[in-house]
Amino acid sequence: MYKSIIRPILFKFDPEDVHHFTFSVLKNFGFLTQLFFPKPIEDKRLEREIFGLKFKNPVGLAAGFDKNAVLFNELGDLGFGFVEIGTVTPKAQVGNPKKRLFRLIEDGGIINRMGFNNDGLEAAIEKLKGNKGKIIIGGNIGKNTDTTPENYTQDYLDCFEGLHPHVDYFVLNVSCPNVGSHAKLEDVDYLRELITEVKKINLSKSVQKPILLKIAPDLNNSQLDEIVELIAETKIDGVIVSNTSVSREGLKTSPEVLEKIGNGGLSGKPIRERSTKMIKYLSDKSNRTFPIIGVGGIHSAKDAIEKLDAGASLVQLYTGFIYEGPELINEINKELLKRASRLPR
Repeated sequence: MYKSIIRPILFKFDPEDVHHFTFSVLKNFGFLTQLFFPKPIEDKRLEREIFGLKFKNPVGLAAGFDKNAVLFNELGDLGFGFVEIGTVTPKAQVGNPKKRLFRLIEDGGIINRMGFNNDGLEAAIEKLKGNKGKIIIGGNIGKNTDTTPENYTQDYLDCFEGLHPHVDYFVLNVSCPNVGSHAKLEDVDYLRELITEVKKINLSKSVQKPILLKIAPDLNNSQLDEIVELIAETKIDGVIVSNTSVSREGLKTSPEVLEKIGNGGLSGKPIRERSTKMIKYLSDKSNRTFPIIGVGGIHSAKDAIEKLDAGASLVQLYTGFIYEGPELINEINKELLKRASRLPR
């Protein structure tokens, strides 16, 4: 129903307007999803225990959708095994000027240059107080656009401290191409400093929360080698592969349209292959010594299985969720159950 009826209607309107409309519907009329979408699959065989957390299934929602922790309960009702909120910054900010969200329908992709628009740390904390405890929640944190370089780390620390009682794991977002000083955020020396400072706060708590690093799909193998070494050195809990890409290589969308759209991060089908190759490279290079959450171009159960087979422990949807709808969650979990039934007992 989603792809045949709902999506064609939604795709006639501006993507950001549709996003806000969808939020309003899910928040106020979430009970209607039971009428339009299949009941979420629940099965013990889908459970995964990763970095000390038990996920009811391995299919999560990536950061960027529920930026302000508004819909995590409703999204849990759709069948997600976990939801990552954010990116949250210490202060509220409007993000980049509109128009800043674009569909590449021919490519099954999206380009965004949102710029970490969100309501800020305190607003997220207030929303998270309404957590009904039925889904694992990740906190994706970043810096404010107007923060000076010497204060980048403090922005992450403020978010980490504030969200610590309210989320189950953290993601250091250092790879979004839509924020200033992107290069510094991916410098290995700076990442070492950032992770070290965040871990100090984590170790001071009575309960430590897993900390993950989200990396870009545009890193080369030499840079991935540095990431493997960094994780081994800092003992960070895992990595998310990958964020959006600045590359426009191999797109069906015309150069004229792309030029009109301008800069921004590319997600969806165009980055599927690159994301999967990175997962396999990191998994093989590290001998699977740390968990990987695979994200990027998952539009089918086959795409999700591909990432899990490459070495991911969990997967996340974003663009695929927008293009394929909530049914995609069940499709992936059904395929996983088929595989489980074929395993020797």
